[in-house]
Amino acid sequence: MSAVPSPRPSWSAQVVVVGGGIGGLTAAVALRQAGREVVVLERAPSLEPVGAAISLAPNALRALDVLGVGDEVRALAARVGEGGMRSPSGRWLARTDAAGIAARFGDPLLLLPRSTLVDVLTARLPEGAVRTGCRAAVTDPGGAGRPARVTTPAGELTAGLVAAADGIHSPARGVLFPAHPGVVYSGFTTWRVMVPAPAAEIVSHETWGPGRLWGTHRLTDGRIYAYAAATTPPGGRAADDEKAELLRLFGDWHEPVPSVLAAIRPQDVLRHDVHHVAPSLPAHHRGRVALVGDAAHAMPPTLGQGGNQAIEDAVVLAHHAEDLPAYTAARLPRTSALVTRSVRTSRLAMTRNRPAAALRDTAVAALSRTGPALFLRALDGIADWHPPQHTPGAA
Repeated sequence: MSAVPSPRPSWSAQVVVVGGGIGGLTAAVALRQAGREVVVLERAPSLEPVGAAISLAPNALRALDVLGVGDEVRALAARVGEGGMRSPSGRWLARTDAAGIAARFGDPLLLLPRSTLVDVLTARLPEGAVRTGCRAAVTDPGGAGRPARVTTPAGELTAGLVAAADGIHSPARGVLFPAHPGVVYSGFTTWRVMVPAPAAEIVSHETWGPGRLWGTHRLTDGRIYAYAAATTPPGGRAADDEKAELLRLFGDWHEPVPSVLAAIRPQDVLRHDVHHVAPSLPAHHRGRVALVGDAAHAMPPTLGQGGNQAIEDAVVLAHHAEDLPAYTAARLPRTSALVTRSVRTSRLAMTRNRPAAALRDTAVAALSRTGPALFLRALDGIADWHPPQHTPGAA
């Protein structure tokens, strides 16, 4: 007589996502499409994202295609088209074009407000799946035959899987790997803003100066997304306001930087110190808890891959939801390499040494004369990634 199989524990199919940012919401959509019951716990009172806009590379767009939202995102986003890298005087050091990126990787670089992507993702979740104003904490990662446990103000939840997408300073990471030092300061702070378009001509650009960086791009709604960075001690704040700080740092740079600065209101400016995970974590999971996004691999934004890697994490986690060691095996080597690469790029971009910065600019200008393939090659190994759910032969 054959044994009657034990009923599956009621908690085993439930997924708790801690954190309602881009990574957490993408994970929730992916896991729900994989047949899981999902609840998202976000400590903020709303899903209004911290951050102005997000750049999506072809690798993240392929992941969004798996979720069936890729074309919707493409329709809402702006292409990062003609542009390139400049010096503070306005001299072009290197030029890029959207067509070359699309020809090589299947899609151009896209740019859209983070709030737009949040709206696209939450529309794929049932009513009540996202609980805001809910501070949650992983208290037990669980294990074989034992659920993970998450505490909330309303009581304790048990889950067969927890996707911890709780950010750069992830409390869940500390619970899973208490001996790991966490994140370190990357050496610079960033400012981000979205403003109405000024009268000046706007051509997408990123401008590198000694210890400083500025980028300007146009969104589909006509607004301008601008970001800046400068080497500074951690924890700093302007004595007056952050617009005044930006004027001091960038007010004499080439147009359209002064025109964009003139359009900024002090309250529009977001400022955040940049941190990265160092050294790499030993794994991206423990027990029944998987780390997603910055919680697993916070990196400087100089490659534009922080949010993109969180989106990749989400679809890979859904694919390996029953086998978290396979999730770690798929994600840890790639993200560790990208953290290292982004740190090296940030050190090159943010060097304060003027002779070194001049030598850098000369080298970039010389290499760019070999053709646009220089920038395209820099995306090799990043933008050419395909999710495990990818259909062979698809773009």
